[in-house]
Amino acid sequence: MGNEYRIALAGNPNTGKSTLFNALTGLRQHTGNWAGKTVSMAQGSVPFKDKVFQLVDLPGTYSLFSNSKDEEVARNYIVFEKPDVTLVVLDATSLERNLNLALQVLEMTKNVVICINLIDEAEKQGIKINEKLLMNRLGVPVIKISARNKIGFPLLLDTIDRIITGAIECHPAQMKYSDEIEEQIRKIEPKVREMVGDRISSRWVSLRLLDGDEALLNELNKRFVPEGVR
Repeated sequence: MGNEYRIALAGNPNTGKSTLFNALTGLRQHTGNWAGKTVSMAQGSVPFKDKVFQLVDLPGTYSLFSNSKDEEVARNYIVFEKPDVTLVVLDATSLERNLNLALQVLEMTKNVVICINLIDEAEKQGIKINEKLLMNRLGVPVIKISARNKIGFPLLLDTIDRIITGAIECHPAQMKYSDEIEEQIRKIEPKVREMVGDRISSRWVSLRLLDGDEALLNELNKRFVPEGVR
């Protein structure tokens, strides 16, 4: 349907990602296995204004490399299935540890919302988070929420809607690496771009290939290389 949009939920385990999913979708959800995978996923719908957001609860992971099946599945969904918006759920009480995953997602895709969950718990511990500063640094919307108490939901849903309509443009901050790594990226990125075009981030693919990510290389071969030339 023309008014349905896919929203992926990514996050470390125990950040309240599934609590957010359950609170937003209520009874409008179901669980099933990924095609060809043993990893299960939950999907649910959220009607908002004239649209329906189809939420996909990705496996909880600490990174999006290829260290486990969960990581691979979550990463492949964001990169290859291209959800309209990706929500990255962070724990407000462990923000520094959680930001690693957020920075990885920002390298992979453009339309990202950072959801800082458990904000009520953080306030009890005297933790103050300047979401506007984070927004300026990261280049994407940052929303403080409490999934358990449904705090921040109207702003979160409105932000997703405004990204979809183009009222908000995301400009994810680009991580800078050492001069040596940046030089290697410059060398191989043009060849990567010839293969993937603008369908996925050629810079991100270049980084992963420099890191020796064989699982990603196999996935790229399956998706982008014609059978006759493999």
